[in-house]
Amino acid sequence: MITLDPQLARATSLQALLKAGVPEANAEVQVDLLLEAELRGRASHGLQRLPRVIERIRNGVSDPITRGVSQWKGSALLDVDGGQGLGPVVAFEALAQIAERAKSTGVAMAAVRNCNHIGMLALYAERIAQQGQVLIAMTTSEALVHPWGGRKALIGTNPIAIGVPAQPNPFVLDMATSLVSMGQIHDYANRGQALRPGWALDANGDPTLDACAARDGAIAPFGEAKGYAFGLAIEVLVASLTASAFGTEVQGTLDSTHPCNKGDLFIVIEPAHRLSEQVGRYLQAIRDSEPANPDRPVLVPGDRALGVRQRHLERGVELPVSVWQRIQALANSQ
Repeated sequence: MITLDPQLARATSLQALLKAGVPEANAEVQVDLLLEAELRGRASHGLQRLPRVIERIRNGVSDPITRGVSQWKGSALLDVDGGQGLGPVVAFEALAQIAERAKSTGVAMAAVRNCNHIGMLALYAERIAQQGQVLIAMTTSEALVHPWGGRKALIGTNPIAIGVPAQPNPFVLDMATSLVSMGQIHDYANRGQALRPGWALDANGDPTLDACAARDGAIAPFGEAKGYAFGLAIEVLVASLTASAFGTEVQGTLDSTHPCNKGDLFIVIEPAHRLSEQVGRYLQAIRDSEPANPDRPVLVPGDRALGVRQRHLERGVELPVSVWQRIQALANSQ
């Protein structure tokens, strides 16, 4: 592992994208989302993904320039063809449109297809909640999760995020419907760390602690049957509303050669009542409640990530040496 100043990591990563032909404005959006994931301890969605982003551009399956093409279907549904654009670039463009529309319609939704991996959902939820609106975001992925009681990956990790205005910081939930993300499996493999029992199956459908073997296998759903049902519901909902692929037909977020055909769904709600102070007081009451273990205070979703972010800003972010070397090589390429 190597510890890096976040600004150095950002500047080098930005240079790598510029060398790959990404316009500066789009490159900044992409890098900032990856770096935010790194700062918040979400290495699975962090800078380890940058080399693949660039490989996809060079292989012609990702368009570094487009922000997508959208069309309103009625007053509140925005249909977005991402044109294989960079995930965060297309997503933030769609969000800007529906956030503005929701001010007059109360609710607005963007259904996005043909868009590359959009990364950590928490940042989208946080941005919308900071401007006083509520966001519900869902996305699908390659089939990486086995059904409850099954042995083969047939469902995506299918995360959901919810952002609600609150003082002093918005409430942000960002969770996959799998027990862990495949990005986390890759991160453990990069670090040479063993997985925890129950996380994953190998290619034969047998339990494994080997992160490298798990990459070719399947991840468990969280919460046993409940997580399986929730993940399947998101798969069906998002794929049907975005006209994107289902299950084992999904490609393009973990490889460098296929167009990305998963779906993304964003719902922005303009609150009828401004209750951010009340929400903040309620969340603080939860934090102040008596913990079962005195050494582990009660937290609400997002607290740990913000604490990690502050430490990383002060002390630097840690990357596997191999990941940093690849980013440097891309930044210095001709």
